[in-house]
Amino acid sequence: MMKKEVKQYSSWNQLTKLICVLTFLFCHSYGVINVNATLKRNFNDTTYNNLDSITVKSRLVQKNKINLPYSLVQKNAASIKFGNYRTTPEALMGSSGVFVQKTNHGGGSAIIRGLTGNQTLLMLDGVRLNNATFRYGPNQYLNNIDLYTIDQIEVSKGTGSVEYGSDAIGGVIHLHSYRPMYNQKKTWNSSTTLKYLGQDMEKTARAAVQYSQKNFAIQSGITLRNFGDLVGGKNIGVQSPSGYDETGVNTIARIQLNKAGEITISSRFFIQKDVPIYHKVLLESFKVNKIAKQERNIQSIQWEKNLSSKYLSKIKVTQSFQYSNEERESNKLNSVIYKYEIDQVNSNGTSVDLYSNPTKNWQINSGIDYNADKIKSALIDKNLTTGISVSKRGLYPNNSSYKSFSVFNLHKIDLKKWHIEAGLRYNRFGIQLTDTSIGQVNINPSALVGNAGISYKLNTTNLVYASLSSGYRAPNIDDMGTLGIVDFRYELPSNSLEPEKSLHYEMGYKLNTKMVQFDLSGFYLNLKDIITRQKVTGSIINGYQVYSKQNSDASYIKGFETNLALQLNQQFKWSSNLTYTYGQNETKNEPMRRIPPLFGQQELAWKKNNTQILVQHLFAGKQDRLAQGDKDDNRIGKNGTPNWNVFNISLNQQFKNIFIQLGGINLLNEKYKTHGSGIYAMGRTYSLLVQFNL
Repeated sequence: MMKKEVKQYSSWNQLTKLICVLTFLFCHSYGVINVNATLKRNFNDTTYNNLDSITVKSRLVQKNKINLPYSLVQKNAASIKFGNYRTTPEALMGSSGVFVQKTNHGGGSAIIRGLTGNQTLLMLDGVRLNNATFRYGPNQYLNNIDLYTIDQIEVSKGTGSVEYGSDAIGGVIHLHSYRPMYNQKKTWNSSTTLKYLGQDMEKTARAAVQYSQKNFAIQSGITLRNFGDLVGGKNIGVQSPSGYDETGVNTIARIQLNKAGEITISSRFFIQKDVPIYHKVLLESFKVNKIAKQERNIQSIQWEKNLSSKYLSKIKVTQSFQYSNEERESNKLNSVIYKYEIDQVNSNGTSVDLYSNPTKNWQINSGIDYNADKIKSALIDKNLTTGISVSKRGLYPNNSSYKSFSVFNLHKIDLKKWHIEAGLRYNRFGIQLTDTSIGQVNINPSALVGNAGISYKLNTTNLVYASLSSGYRAPNIDDMGTLGIVDFRYELPSNSLEPEKSLHYEMGYKLNTKMVQFDLSGFYLNLKDIITRQKVTGSIINGYQVYSKQNSDASYIKGFETNLALQLNQQFKWSSNLTYTYGQNETKNEPMRRIPPLFGQQELAWKKNNTQILVQHLFAGKQDRLAQGDKDDNRIGKNGTPNWNVFNISLNQQFKNIFIQLGGINLLNEKYKTHGSGIYAMGRTYSLLVQFNL
């Protein structure tokens, strides 16, 4: 039986006592612990930095953001910490070109260049997070990474297939973990973080410890979180059931091997329990519909070494092991059948990067990537009256496998005023599954993609750029093997799918001075062979319209993004951004699905000494330009989504060993939800975070 008893962390006392005891025992065992210097560094890092001093952690090389011939959003440790964000997806809200959809309180899916789900790629420290069951449309997997462990987030928009492979049609969200630093002296650091969100909407406790010496550094942490039912804005009230529990444990260690290079070992465990799918309970006659368990384990080991030859200046090898477990439970009103579903994915990944510097201004990265997924899937229907359980075929064909092998070559050339990037990748896949409805399927699709970008400095402060990127997304097991209820439809498997293909054009302008940052970019994304759900006319199963997937559509997405930041004086900084996206399905002659409305953010920051105040204004226009699929989606409906304006404020104060953050959220108590979301965002409330550095 899949259903297991789950220990609940519903009490604030349980959370805080456990964390405080763990921290106290550790500190007591090792004596006096130094103040966390990283926290002080991050606090001072909130002042504005020129673009030419901001480093981007590209796979090719670390490079300056100002030179990039494409658009990139970067969130550093300071902006994450002081933004008073709740989860990793919510840390991207308000970012230029990134729109966050939330099907449920425990989810969060970033929409980039009008695309989301398995059409955008998630990476963590160079490890691919997308697996063979990532589904089309919004998903919850970005929220499976603990925000408290992230040091930097980078979002590359409209590019990434050459650098990282399949799924990067909309772009790449690359999460970079906090890495403990070496120290000449043996040093222990420790921090304890407690957070409370009004009306019991969040209770968080985290403890982290770090040890550093000359050639070794390690950090470990545990995060325990209880999210109560989400309280919406004006006239919405408590949205029940929507609350859930979450636990995250992480360890990262660095070992300096002197002439042999460096090894980095990382381990993550993350679990969410009893996450309700609120809109299904509210709108689809479910008594119970929840993700009973969402579990993700990520282990990786990376070895890198600098070499003296210009033809092989560095080598980096990364090996990763991942385990994903998703258990769902559902029970319709007036039904005696209680469904238990389980999907498990075991993933192995290997990547080898070879770096060379043939000349002073020319850098090359060549390498290989290999990934393999194995899927286990099952369904049990239990009759609540008789107690009899019946095993059935799960959402995916059991024992399906998905393998990918690719080779790539990337180039970066820096001349006096010109910056050039170009590359190629060849990818081949092996997809195997067996299903009673479509039989034995064994296909080997492949793709060859390339990119080229160029930027030109008009003078010391002005730059223009243009880029062209081809992309692709190979069909995965979710595309080919899904059988059952997905969202508001019933889906059938498909055995004849080809990779989706894209061609992305972008042109832009950047201005960078000590007091002003400004950039403006326009893009056009052409899509063909899009894998979409097609309605099977006249076919209804269990009261749901039946769909199957086909390479059926050609579409385009175009738009613009603009950012402006002004350092008004030593204390005040003002910034704003605006994004417009227009998508058209040329095959159906209708709008593309889930295209965000016009959206953006304004922020005013004041900082003096160790005090900072942030005032945010997030906004979005109405979206009533809808595809038929949007109108049929009960999260959107035929009238679309109205416009909204939200104001937040955050007060951050750093004392010697204590950091305090007091936040006011949705100050006007706006009733709103982001376009495509299945739950209203939180109404007016407050938050309090306290971090102790002992």
